[in-house]
Amino acid sequence: MTKLLDKIEVPKDRFEMRLSGSGGQGMIFASVVLCEAIGTKAGGKNVVQSQSYGPEARGGASKSDVVISSEEIYYPKAMKLDMLLAMTQEALDKYYGDLKEDGILIVDTSLVSDIPTDNFYGIKCTDLARNEIGALMVANVVALGAICALTDIVDKESLIEGVLARAPRGTEERNKKAIELGYTEALKLKK
Repeated sequence: MTKLLDKIEVPKDRFEMRLSGSGGQGMIFASVVLCEAIGTKAGGKNVVQSQSYGPEARGGASKSDVVISSEEIYYPKAMKLDMLLAMTQEALDKYYGDLKEDGILIVDTSLVSDIPTDNFYGIKCTDLARNEIGALMVANVVALGAICALTDIVDKESLIEGVLARAPRGTEERNKKAIELGYTEALKLKK
């Protein structure tokens, strides 16, 4: 018996991303912002976001998928990841098998130490947020800056606009600094 997903023809330009961590780390916020930034500035690209999290409000598994294509997106969930962000060890352990062989793996090395490959980008998102910005809650925004630099899927200005449009009032400078920090740290790794 053939599964429905086996019959779906995947557009060649379909790019699938998963942002994963634990509840409370802001993966859903980050993916919504990323989706909106791509959708408003990508010039003819379609983009869709879906999310899943455990029954726990904080601490349980959390993931959010973003799918981008110039064609219609008939199935909104990621099937085989082009990029995976893992903010916790549990997230990496759970979703690493969904990453394409040549996919981009971004890991928060503040919280993840057992990485099953040497082909990854390690950025201490949580430590940078805590030590450089003084706000642990912007680790997800540091990760967004890194994604922007490593994938070129969205320009930095659009990402900043998207974050500032959704972030709580009074956190604008902190969030801008978080994007810049993640972007700069990722560019160091890209060389």
